[in-house]
Amino acid sequence: MAADTGLSFMYRWFKNCNLVCNLSDKYVFITGCDSGFGNLLARQLVDRGMRVLAACYTEEGAWKLRQDTAYRLQTTLLDVTKTESIRAAAQWVRDQVGLWALVNNAGVGLPGGPNEWLTKEDFVKVINVNLVGLIDVTLHMLPMVKKARGRVINMSSSGGRVAVIGGGYCVSKFGVEAFSDSIRRELHYFGVKVCIIEPGNYRTSILGKEGLEGHVRKLWKRLPQETRESYGEEYFRNCVFRERWRDITAADCTVPNDTAKVRNVAQSAEPRIREVTNSMEHAIVSRSPRIRYNPGLDAKLLYLPLAKLPTPVTDFILSRYLPKPADSV
Repeated sequence: MAADTGLSFMYRWFKNCNLVCNLSDKYVFITGCDSGFGNLLARQLVDRGMRVLAACYTEEGAWKLRQDTAYRLQTTLLDVTKTESIRAAAQWVRDQVGLWALVNNAGVGLPGGPNEWLTKEDFVKVINVNLVGLIDVTLHMLPMVKKARGRVINMSSSGGRVAVIGGGYCVSKFGVEAFSDSIRRELHYFGVKVCIIEPGNYRTSILGKEGLEGHVRKLWKRLPQETRESYGEEYFRNCVFRERWRDITAADCTVPNDTAKVRNVAQSAEPRIREVTNSMEHAIVSRSPRIRYNPGLDAKLLYLPLAKLPTPVTDFILSRYLPKPADSV
């Protein structure tokens, strides 16, 4: 058994260290580089000597990233919900030497909450960014990636394996999984590898400056009285407590009015964020990238087992965690 373990370790070590040649000549296009995973990945790849094309949503985010990297990368503005913006970004990339890897990282987490509390527009806002935008960017960049026999790295989530929250987030991430699986099988014949990143909960700005707790309070206030009564104040308070805890463990740390203590927590969280960007980097630079990466203990020990259990068992486990409405039977 020890010999099998040793061989397994050696095999994994070989795959991790077997890198693509001439990395300094490879161009990587990354979406969502204003903050979070995309921002840190761009800086990591620059430090590695790769040619980074970073797409940011705001001019401020692009300027700060260029400044943080001593202008060793190129930036462009991109709104993944607008095809004309994607088309312009694709032409900008085409004007460079070529494209080795596309990293679809841009995403949003809100609006989200109990499904009945949301509107169709709330779902569309998230799905347009996380799924439709990702597909649109991929389709525009694909000819260049095919020509280079390169990589497509799609940011999914553990929420793309098991839906633990309502709203468009998990819906969009399940879609990312399906799109990634289908395009991986199609592009295999062209020598293109497609990788999926499925992290657990990490502290990024995906929840925006408002945070989950404030968002849930707004949803509650706009509900009809009849709907509020069916759920009850205790359900609402439990939701707020649960979202407050998630704010602490996995949410935004970039609120301008945050205290120095919160800023210190954000700084201490970066090594954990690096677990995700290290997975993304491996998918880009390794000759033998994995199909799926699951950074985070919660992804490995909670979400993946829940996804693989029989559905009634998963439902039972989650029912122990989710709050119960007042009118529950």
